[in-house]
Amino acid sequence: MDSNVYNIQDAPTDGKKVFRELRTCSRTLCYMLNREFGHPNELVERAADVLAGGILQQGHQCGMLWGASLAAGAESYRRFGNTDLAKKVTIKATQSIMSSFEQREKTTNCREITRCDFSNKLSFAKYMLSGRYRHCFELAQNWAPEAIKQAFESISRTQADNTEFISCASEVARKMGANDKEIIMVAGFAGGLGLSGSACGALSAAIWIKSLQWCREVDGKSPMKNKRSEKVLKEFMNYTNSKIICSEITGIKFDSIDAHTEFIRSGGCADLIDKLSRN
Repeated sequence: MDSNVYNIQDAPTDGKKVFRELRTCSRTLCYMLNREFGHPNELVERAADVLAGGILQQGHQCGMLWGASLAAGAESYRRFGNTDLAKKVTIKATQSIMSSFEQREKTTNCREITRCDFSNKLSFAKYMLSGRYRHCFELAQNWAPEAIKQAFESISRTQADNTEFISCASEVARKMGANDKEIIMVAGFAGGLGLSGSACGALSAAIWIKSLQWCREVDGKSPMKNKRSEKVLKEFMNYTNSKIICSEITGIKFDSIDAHTEFIRSGGCADLIDKLSRN
């Protein structure tokens, strides 16, 4: 990859195969983008399992989006280091990825795509028996090349920009002791993933960081049911009175990176960020 344009004809066509092997949509897209950028990372990708099914199977934004955003963040860090520019590149790439996905699916939410409540055994059985799961496999196969193209071209088009960007998700990761790369990786989660106002990106960052810590201690196994990430979700829901949508929690739908930065700089969600980082 030595230009600003990605030839989609060269994109991988093994999405179904990868999904069958890795078993979660979030890990599948994180792996496929990492692989295409030339930097697969089993630990990071396995930790992304917890974002499948719309954040611990809660039905919010599709896990493919979270996984792709993480991979875009990793590439942004490799190119631009631990900088505000890298954070901006990550969120802009995330927005491009989300736009492409929504054009195809008309929604970004897992439950609307799968028509399944993964927390309900009967609903999950219906999802499998009806064959609806095949749609997710087809999506990984057919959309992954477009996700890669959007991520690559968005990152490659970056121009110098010295203005500040504060990501709520990156702030949580920093307070939780994440390293510089991980802080950039979650930057695109800000404002409900790509400033979309959907399910809280700071929450997802905390859940993923806890999953990553668990994966460092436990080789090979999926962290999907790890108690640390589940505890983060439970305490978050108690703290917010079961609100999980960013725009409902903040009362704002952020229309720009600058608006989100100013909100966080002025103390917006400060208590929530501290609460998440202490879990």
